[in-house]
Amino acid sequence: VITGDATCKKKSVDLLEELDLPKGLFSIEGIQEFGYNREAGFMWLVQGKKKVEHTFKKIKQTVSYASEVTAFAENGKLRKITGVKTKELMLWLSVVEVYVPEASPDKVTFKTGTGLSDTFDAPAFALGE
Repeated sequence: VITGDATCKKKSVDLLEELDLPKGLFSIEGIQEFGYNREAGFMWLVQGKKKVEHTFKKIKQTVSYASEVTAFAENGKLRKITGVKTKELMLWLSVVEVYVPEASPDKVTFKTGTGLSDTFDAPAFALGE
């Protein structure tokens, strides 16, 4: 368990990089706590604000991060995600899984709780986008 925005941000980016996921997936400012249980694969982020919205400009996709985001992490995949929603038309849908297909390492697929999924170019989620 790590506290402090700068340290948490660095550790969360390091974890995403280690898992072969785009480093900008968690575009959250003001992270108060980051934790990762390597044995269970469970990770969490706690931020100070109630929720934060971020728009990935390259794909014009808005994502909302709750005050606490959790997921089970494995190589190329985050599953059983809580606290992340994406806006589709006028609806906010919970994102439950994010993965990079082995056959297409330059793509990222987001799966919602409704079973819908969308695939985007991985560079859209580069750090700072």
